[in-house]
Amino acid sequence: MILTSVVLATFAAVTLWWTMHAWRTPETLAATRFAEPDGDHRLTFSLLLPARHEQSVLEHTIQRLLRSTHQGYEIIVIVGHDDPETAAVAHRAAENAPGRVLVVTDHNEVKNKPRALNTALPYVRGDVVGVFDAEDQVHPHLLEHVDHAFRSTGADVVQGGVQLINFHTSWFSLHNCLEYFFWFRSRLHLHARKGFIPLGGNTVFVRTDVLRTANGWDGTCLAEDCDLGVRLSSRGAKVVVAYEASLVTREETPDTLGSLLKQRTRWNQGFLQVLRKGEWRRLPSFGQRLLARYTLVGPFLQAFSGVAIPIGIAAAIFADLPIGIALATFVPVVPMAANIVFQTVGLRDFGQQYHLRIKPLHYAWLILGAFPYALVLSVAALRAVWREYTGRRNWELTAHVGAHLNNANAGAEAGVA
Repeated sequence: MILTSVVLATFAAVTLWWTMHAWRTPETLAATRFAEPDGDHRLTFSLLLPARHEQSVLEHTIQRLLRSTHQGYEIIVIVGHDDPETAAVAHRAAENAPGRVLVVTDHNEVKNKPRALNTALPYVRGDVVGVFDAEDQVHPHLLEHVDHAFRSTGADVVQGGVQLINFHTSWFSLHNCLEYFFWFRSRLHLHARKGFIPLGGNTVFVRTDVLRTANGWDGTCLAEDCDLGVRLSSRGAKVVVAYEASLVTREETPDTLGSLLKQRTRWNQGFLQVLRKGEWRRLPSFGQRLLARYTLVGPFLQAFSGVAIPIGIAAAIFADLPIGIALATFVPVVPMAANIVFQTVGLRDFGQQYHLRIKPLHYAWLILGAFPYALVLSVAALRAVWREYTGRRNWELTAHVGAHLNNANAGAEAGVA
């Protein structure tokens, strides 16, 4: 029990330290931002937009992308041959914006995001490939900043920020929004600095020649973004991460707890697939390989936490244990409590950066929902481990209902400034 407590405490402490990375010093925080662009539009972009059963949100996303202030870009929408509703929306957009919007049909029998992206890769004409999701709200000035970031840093990959925004929808939406906030605001910057990064699923930009040399995406992987990041890191690609609240791509949280569970199961299982593939072993330094192994075994650690924490609490309360051992079982509570305190401060910062008024109810959701949300993540991790063990690797699609678009009134009631 003491060993279990030490492992859990270490896991919680490392998570807290990584979460705090961007806020260690004012200089560290300032370095996470995009530099001001110089006005030159030297690179051209091919923006890939895979869409499956996304007819309710796709048109809005395309219209947002068409408002880009950059001069050189094309939008390639990938639709399935068996999805006429989404295809109709995509073709209508292409008719209204000839030369800007191209529709590519994915005829793969097994449909998933990486196969859709690979279907579009031969049609790419830009210097840089960018990936977005069908429900994204993309800032018009983003491509100008990305163009400058590539040229000023010599990067092979630029990872921009993504932020779930409908924190007011439910108690778990608030936790999900904060996860994204800390991941893109802080932790990915640490990974980039260390030379090992599991890329985000969208608002990621890769030089076309680098992407083609890497043979695109792994069509069998459930976390194709993580896999691509690991493969490019192992080949020595330079990855730059930049986060600017005003420029982030805005998305919605899963609309139900079941959808969240399936989404996190898919991501966790994808991490396990990347771990098993072993590409991370080609990283040049021991520190990078250690970071990679720790990151990719995250589902096992979460699954272990989900089993061990309730058992440890029950044992400490009901079992007849020596006082020292009973006290030791509560050691993980210290970094976990510190994590909640930091998240509380982070929620306030989140509200300030996105001009959202955070109410006492939201802080209550954060504190009271911390343990239930951790259990949901643990169940998802356990489910991922079981699915991978039993060979079930089908893609469980996350439905998008436009909560960040259609619920504007709900956002106002939650206190959006």
